Amino acid sequence: MSGAVVVGAGTGIGAAVARRFAREGLPVALLARGEGTLKAAAQAIPADGGPLLTLTADATDEEALRAALDAAADEFGPADVVVYNAAIIRSDAPGELSASGQLGAWAVNVGGALTTAAHVAPGMAERGRGTFLVTGGMPEPKPGWVSLSLGKAGVRTLVHLLGLEYGSRGVHVASVTVDGPVVPGTSFDPDLIAEHYWRLHTQPEDRWEQEVVHGRTIAANTP
Repeated sequence: MSGAVVVGAGTGIGAAVARRFAREGLPVALLARGEGTLKAAAQAIPADGGPLLTLTADATDEEALRAALDAAADEFGPADVVVYNAAIIRSDAPGELSASGQLGAWAVNVGGALTTAAHVAPGMAERGRGTFLVTGGMPEPKPGWVSLSLGKAGVRTLVHLLGLEYGSRGVHVASVTVDGPVVPGTSFDPDLIAEHYWRLHTQPEDRWEQEVVHGRTIAANTP
């Protein structure tokens, strides 16, 4: 039985997206770097949802990430939808973060997304169906958030490139850009944001959107 894979399954958006897909009865595989994070995310998913699998993997470790994705496929079959939600979120002014620090942030924010897509999207294209979604942010670059601004700009470009490569073969590639701080009980509640992921996954092909921006009056940009 195919299902969903969430890479970067923290207790905010990652857990909320997993809950949303589990509500539909889909098997869900959660991937995160730490056991504690995985346990907390898994506990936030109702027990009456679909089957659940937790796997540890660092998004910057290509071998470990690919092995975890393979383990999820071995358990549930090739995923119908894969969500890349891993990110390093921190403030840094121009020149404040070292070059190695910038590269480290890029490795998580963009490199891991590319590794994940390279591992799952070709199979989706062969099957003629699938959804690859990335959590975006920073719709406008800000000088107080250099590494995140660069990373999310990279994610936006990556989504566009993947859409060009795989979209014509049935793979819906899109990002959910969150234009504000994620806080439960507000308009940026993670469960509200998670609805975008489910909607994108179930969109008819003739209405596919490439980016949804949560927090703006105009919420979607269609290529």
